[in-house]
Amino acid sequence: MTTILLTGFEPFGGDSVNPSGEAVGIVAAGWRGPETLVTAVLPVTFDGAAARLAELMAEHSPDVVVATGLAGDRAAISVERVAVNLRDARIADNAGAQPVDAPSVPDAPTAYFATLPVKAIARDIAAAGIPSSVSHSAGTFVCNHVFFTALHESATRGARTGFVHVPWAAEHRSTDASSLPLADIARALEIAVRTSASVTRDLAVSAGTLS
Repeated sequence: MTTILLTGFEPFGGDSVNPSGEAVGIVAAGWRGPETLVTAVLPVTFDGAAARLAELMAEHSPDVVVATGLAGDRAAISVERVAVNLRDARIADNAGAQPVDAPSVPDAPTAYFATLPVKAIARDIAAAGIPSSVSHSAGTFVCNHVFFTALHESATRGARTGFVHVPWAAEHRSTDASSLPLADIARALEIAVRTSASVTRDLAVSAGTLS
């Protein structure tokens, strides 16, 4: 039986909600298998999120890991392609930590590529009528840190791993922020999970950018 780990984040930066965590809860409530789905909402702290993720991977030995987080400046679902070994925080995390130019994992590679079919995931989400794209930067905050940590753990555990950024939910968006309905965000995450479980070879199409 395939085991899938799906994670979101708690609110941060003074916000009262985080659509990634809310959407993960919706996916969990509606999940009917056949795969085993394990879900968790991670703390928005560099140390706590990485530690909790490692615990979950050790406990459940997932075959697939789909981590998710909020990118409040984006209008579409962003399927991340690259995680960099860098913590460079513009704001403090929820524990007050604000690392600058620090590695996520000392002595680890400079970057990892996602091992999920990122192009197929973006295609399938778009086919459901939900805006989506492949992204080449997951930032340098806790989202990227979790993405990199998950890929580093997966290098020895063998799990296929990736990260999906979501925009604000329309129900909770801050003023003038781009958004999608929370139901669409949850549907996009379920599609990401199911495509990740069923597709092992990504599409041979371009998802590059000019800038």
